[in-house]
Amino acid sequence: MALSFVQAFAGLVLLIFAGDVLVRGSVQLAERLGISPLIIGMTIVACGTSAPELLVGVEAVLYGAPRLALGNVVGSNIANVLLVVGLPALIAPMTCQAPRLVRNLSVMLAITVVFIAIAHTGRFAWWDGLVLLTLLVAFIWWNIRAGRRDPRVVEALVDMDEIEEASSAPLAWSILLVAGGLAGLAFGADLLVEGSVTIAETLGVPEAVIGLTMVAIGTSLPELITAIMAAVRCQCDVAIGNVIGSNIFNLLAIIGVASLFGDVPVPSIFLKFDLWLMLAASLALVPFCVARRAVGRWSGLLLLLAYAGYMVWLATGDVDAYFNGVA
Repeated sequence: MALSFVQAFAGLVLLIFAGDVLVRGSVQLAERLGISPLIIGMTIVACGTSAPELLVGVEAVLYGAPRLALGNVVGSNIANVLLVVGLPALIAPMTCQAPRLVRNLSVMLAITVVFIAIAHTGRFAWWDGLVLLTLLVAFIWWNIRAGRRDPRVVEALVDMDEIEEASSAPLAWSILLVAGGLAGLAFGADLLVEGSVTIAETLGVPEAVIGLTMVAIGTSLPELITAIMAAVRCQCDVAIGNVIGSNIFNLLAIIGVASLFGDVPVPSIFLKFDLWLMLAASLALVPFCVARRAVGRWSGLLLLLAYAGYMVWLATGDVDAYFNGVA
């Protein structure tokens, strides 16, 4: 049992490290090839930062634990709002001043509704994955066009520090970083999924619950650490936008790709509670973004209490309901 926790933790650490290495290597390689920072930001950086969750999703489906993939996506999106926004807000106000923030929030809400509608069919099949990936391509294309008119649009959705810090490293070194990052992601995802499934089987807990909690929090750690450091430095201008961008990529890319490798069944309890909590958490950002008001300490505390309540509910609720494959 202890070995499984060590295995899962090692996989998680490797995922975070390998994801960062992959993004940095890819950005360096793209710059060497003359690709514009705008394209890099909306493709390599945006997709690369979701690479750990993506590999976990694919590995979970291939390992025969597809509910872990769904739990990871839903749990990560809930954590991104309630935890990643709530905790740093206790340090410094999380401002909502990024350009086109309301429009991108509206897109996230619309995509969340589409995601929930597909979930009500009982499973995400390969054709559903194609729909989600088509929406992802449309979203990227739309923001690249908008970014050409106003580069701040892309900065509001993805962390551009990777591009600004990219050095003129040798081509061989950039290729080595990309290859090492991909290998690390694959190995880390395998460790995390195998360890998580073993923990679930040992404790008699569904993999969906493990995905909603341990895996979701773990794969949200990079966003959380980035947001906390931004709060410490009083540089929270685009933190909310980064959360919105991360949630959009989680919904469209991870389940979109994972479902191409096998059906992802939806436990009935997701349709009754978890998916709606994900939507409610997203809606909680609306008043702040529309009024362009910062998420202050009291609001952050309420978000954290909501997340703590959700964790307690998962720990004490009807666990058997998460074993049900479909509605």
